[in-house]
This record gives sequence, C-alpha cells and structure tokens, in this order.
Amino acid sequence: MVAGAGDARCGPDGTDCCAPLAREPLSDAWAEDLAPLFKAVADPVRLRLLSLIACHEGGESCVCDLTDAFDVTGPAVSYHLRVLREAALISAERRGTWVYYRVNPQVMARMSAVLVPAPAVLAGTAM
Repeated sequence: MVAGAGDARCGPDGTDCCAPLAREPLSDAWAEDLAPLFKAVADPVRLRLLSLIACHEGGESCVCDLTDAFDVTGPAVSYHLRVLREAALISAERRGTWVYYRVNPQVMARMSAVLVPAPAVLAGTAM
C-alpha cells in the first residue's frame, strides 16, 4: 500500500499535499510516493476501470457491472482491479457473492493536486 494513501495528510512524511509540479520540483520522497499511483493508472484498462467506478451511480460499482464493459477476460479485469486496489486508488467490499468497488477520494486528491498547473501557465493557454 502507498504511504499515507488513506491519511488526511497525504505526504510521505505526514505533511499536507505537495505543491503542483508547475510551482516547485517534487522532492525525491514525493516522487517515490506518487510514482506507484501514476503507474497504476498508466494502463488504458485500469484508467477506464477507475473512471467507470468513479462515475457509477452512488460512487461504487459491482464487479458484475465492470466486466461487461471490456473485451478482456474476467481474470484480466480482476488483475487490473487488484493493481488499483494495491495502489489504494480503490477499495473493495464483498457483499454476498459480489464485490463492490469505490474510489478512494483522498488518493485521487493527492494525484490531482500535483497536476494543477500554475496560474501563469493557464493564462498562456487561453483560447
């Protein structure tokens, strides 16, 4: 599991979320802490799974709703869900015979916070 993944504070040393990449360079510790998260979503199937779970009504999705969305086998979907779970991007809860998945908003916030562009960068890209 990624350090600090479920904490209110999200830095590898318990500090608040890091500044965006455009504001200051990441420290070695931050890069080490964030890299597994970005690696987990660097696969198209996992990125779609994360999106499907996050967008599903109620903020959670049954595995039975996820497997039909892909042209891969059930074990392949399970593997990708496991990678997302091990990175703490999602959590799982078994209810009877089905497993329900939910996005971890604290981890998503950490990833989002580091990608926010600086205001000067945004001003230069206005269309």
